[in-house]
Amino acid sequence: MEILRSVVVLVHLIGFATLFGSWIVEAASGRREITRIMHWGLAIALVAGLALAAPWGLDGDPNYMKIGVKLVVVIVIGALLGIGGARQKRTGEVPAALFWLIGILTVLNAALAVLW
Repeated sequence: MEILRSVVVLVHLIGFATLFGSWIVEAASGRREITRIMHWGLAIALVAGLALAAPWGLDGDPNYMKIGVKLVVVIVIGALLGIGGARQKRTGEVPAALFWLIGILTVLNAALAVLW
C-alpha cells in the first residue's frame, strides 16, 4: 500500500511541476499567457491530491485542516486559470495581477504541503 501511495505522490508532484513549470516558461518569456498545459497540470495535481486525501490505512489521522486549505487554494488557482483564459480569449491578454497570482498561489500550495 505504501508503494501505491508513493506513486500517487509522484503523480501529484508531476502535476505541480507541470503547472508551475509552464507558468515559469510563460513568465520568463514575458508573454503572460494561460496555456492548456497549465490546465492539465492543475487537473493532474488536483486528482492526485484528492486521492492522497483518502485514508490509506496509515498510522495517524489525516490532517483535515491542511487538506481543506490546500483544496481551497487549488480551487482558487483553477478559478484564476478559468478567468484568465476567458479574458485571454476576449482581449488577447491576461491581466498581470491575475497571472502573477496564479504563480504565487501555486508556490503557496507547494509550501503548505512541505512546511505544514
